[in-house]
Parts: sequence; structure tokens; C-alpha cells
Amino acid sequence: MSSTSSPLSSAAILQAATALVQRYGEAKTNMVDIGRALGVSHAALYRFYPSKSAVMDAIAQQAMDDEAAMAAAYVDADGAAGTRLEAMILDLHHRKRARFAGDREIHDLYRRLLIERQDMIAAYAARMTALIAQIIGQGVARGEWRVDDAATAAGVVRDTVTVYVHPLFVAQAVEAALPVEAQLRATLATLIRAFEAGVRYDR
Repeated sequence: MSSTSSPLSSAAILQAATALVQRYGEAKTNMVDIGRALGVSHAALYRFYPSKSAVMDAIAQQAMDDEAAMAAAYVDADGAAGTRLEAMILDLHHRKRARFAGDREIHDLYRRLLIERQDMIAAYAARMTALIAQIIGQGVARGEWRVDDAATAAGVVRDTVTVYVHPLFVAQAVEAALPVEAQLRATLATLIRAFEAGVRYDR
């Protein structure tokens, strides 16, 4: 891409930066490299991002946005709440495993976020928890589940499945060849059966 082929944009910068990170890793990617890939001076990039860290954060945010969009599709889908909740969490688990196995450099961006950008991690967790709460609320409204506090139940689901979707835990499980998916399915079955039987948090 050259500076005359199309106007410089944040999307173009992220696309070029992502390709470089995937090829060389975050540590070996800098603003000069990104500018060179786009056919512009690296100084032009600072009109969109104040630093390399900001670009890397945006790449990770884009990945989290994609995961949230995937999860949101299950909120709007047809089918029983239990079926959709299970599919959502399994899909998220599969995304994390696939990223670790086939897109390791992007996966590794999360390591820095966990230390330096707790605000981004917290916002992502809140967003995903809210989507889970919507499915639980739908299950209650349709008479499929008996739960007196969907928000609390969503927090329970989030905390219970974190070990199956947290990037670091997923990496350890894959490297150890653990039967993680079978255990995740059993965990979700337990939660779903509990919601069907009835859960009250006010006592």
C-alpha cells in the first residue's frame, strides 16, 4: 500500500500492524515498520495513535470486540437458553484455543494487557457478563429457568468458566493436552441443570 493508493486511516494502520505482529511479534514491531508497510512516514501514524502501545492495545481491543460480537449473536439467536449459553461459551473457548494454536502473537498481546491494561480487561469482562445475563434473563422470561437474579447468575457463570477462556489458562491446558472441552461441557451442564431446577440468591 502506498500513501497515494488510499487515505491513511486507523483501520489501515491496524490492518498493517496486525500483519506485522503476526509475522514478527509485538516486540519486533515498531511504528517505523508500520509506516513503511503503509508507504508513509511513521510520523503520520501519530495522528491516529499516540504510541506503539496504543496500536497494540487497539489490536487486542479489536480481537475482544470480535469475541463480543460472536457472543452477542447467541443472545439474538433462536433456541433454548441452555443450548445458546452452552454454544456461546464453547465457541469462545474454541476461539481462544484457535488463537493460541494459530495466531500466537496476537494471543500473546493479552499477556501485557493483563498487567498494564486492567481497565480494558475489566470492560471486556463486564461486556461479556452482560451478554450472559441477557441469555439468563431470556431463559427466565420463557419459563425455562428459575433464577431470581440474572446478573448474579451471570457473574457465577463468568467466574466458573474463566479457567476455560482465560488466555493463559487456555495456553497451559493446550500445552498439557488436557481434556478441557469435555470438562467445560460437564461444567456447563451442571450450571444449566441448576438453573432449570431453580436458584435463589436472596437467602
